[in-house]
Amino acid sequence: MTEKIITEQNGEIARIIFNQPEKRNAVSLEMWEAVEEALARFAADPEVRILILSGAGGKAFVSGADVSKFESERASAEAVAHYNATTKRVYDSLEAFPKPTIAQIDGFCIGGGVALSLSCDLRICGEGSQFAVPAAKLGLGYGYPGIKRLVDVVGPSFAKEIFFTARRFNAEEARTMGLVNRVVEDGKVAEAAEETAKMIAANAPMTVTSVKYIVSQVVLPESERDLEECERRVQACFNSQDYIEGRRAFLEKRKPQFVGS
Repeated sequence: MTEKIITEQNGEIARIIFNQPEKRNAVSLEMWEAVEEALARFAADPEVRILILSGAGGKAFVSGADVSKFESERASAEAVAHYNATTKRVYDSLEAFPKPTIAQIDGFCIGGGVALSLSCDLRICGEGSQFAVPAAKLGLGYGYPGIKRLVDVVGPSFAKEIFFTARRFNAEEARTMGLVNRVVEDGKVAEAAEETAKMIAANAPMTVTSVKYIVSQVVLPESERDLEECERRVQACFNSQDYIEGRRAFLEKRKPQFVGS
C-alpha cells in the first residue's frame, strides 16, 4: 500500500484517503492499484458497513490523473491499455461495492475525480467545490461506462453540457444537475459525511445493501435485471434477526441494535 493512499477503519466506518495534496490528489497507477486492494479488503470485512472516500489537504477530492506520470505509465499503447484496465476495475469495484459509499468532496473534483465520485452511492461537497470533465480540452476519448454513469446521475442533457463545454461547474450548479446529493459549508464536509455515514451504519445492513442492489438492477435494461435475486434479498430481510429487532425496538421505544443477520 503506497503512502499516497491512506486507509482507515473506525468501527463500522472505513475510509480511503487520496493523499497527494501537493498535486491536488492527482492519481497515479500505483495509487489506483492501492485503491483496488483496499476496496477488496473492506468489501470482505463483515465489520465494515459503509465506506467514505476523500482527498487529503482540504483543497481537492481528486483532480484526475497524475500527468507527471504519463511518460512512465501511459507512453505506449500497451501502457495506456493497462492503465485504463486498472482504472476501470477500480470504478467497477467501487460501483459494485456491496456496502454504501460516500464521496466526501472538498474543493476540486476534476476528470477522474468526477468518475470516481460517480461510482459512489452518495456525493457530499463544500460550497467552494468545483467540478469538470476536461476530456474535450485534452483530446481524450471517453468510454461508454464512464459516460453511462454520468448520464444515470444527471441525465443526457447535463451530461452533454459537462462534456461538450469541458468547463468548471460550481457546487450549486452541481447540486442543480443532481451531480451531488448535498452542498454544505466549506470546512464542514467531513463532518457532514461522517454524520451521514453514522446514520446509515446505524440502520439495518441487510435492508440497506438490498436496496443498493435493487437500485443497481433498476438502471439496467429490463432484459438484464435479476428480479429473482431482488426478491430473494427482500425475503432475506423479512427472515432476519434484524427484522425482529427492528419491530421490538419500535414497540419498546428504543434504538435498535442491528447485527446484519
